[in-house]
Amino acid sequence: MTAGAMMAVMPPDETDLPVIELVRPMPGFGDLRRFALVRLDEAGDLCRLTSVEEPDLSFLVVPPGRFFPDYAPAVDDDVLDELEIRSADDVLLLVVLNAGTSLASTTANLAAPVLVNPAKRRGGQIVLDDADLPLAAPLVS
Repeated sequence: MTAGAMMAVMPPDETDLPVIELVRPMPGFGDLRRFALVRLDEAGDLCRLTSVEEPDLSFLVVPPGRFFPDYAPAVDDDVLDELEIRSADDVLLLVVLNAGTSLASTTANLAAPVLVNPAKRRGGQIVLDDADLPLAAPLVS
């Protein structure tokens, strides 16, 4: 994979991720590096990324394909190397949600996706340098 390669989407229900080591931690939570990915629905459309060290801390995440079918962030080679991602098949792509009072008021952070290598159980939130990607994209229009 080369710099700027596009990331594919693999649904969470195809993986077994008891604990993920975040080699690139969530911004603002640098001391917390071990997270469990838990499916919240049968389809795997909604998941929770919960800190093992601080169980009260969790992030709602979704694979972006259902809501943003054209979303394919470009990621630098150094990130791919750090996560040991060698091909698009090695990555689970997730976006962090900001839950609103309804689906209509819920937004997704497209500027900082979470990439996970399920086989290596390594992941991280990647802050992208792309002004066109919003921090709060509505899930539904």
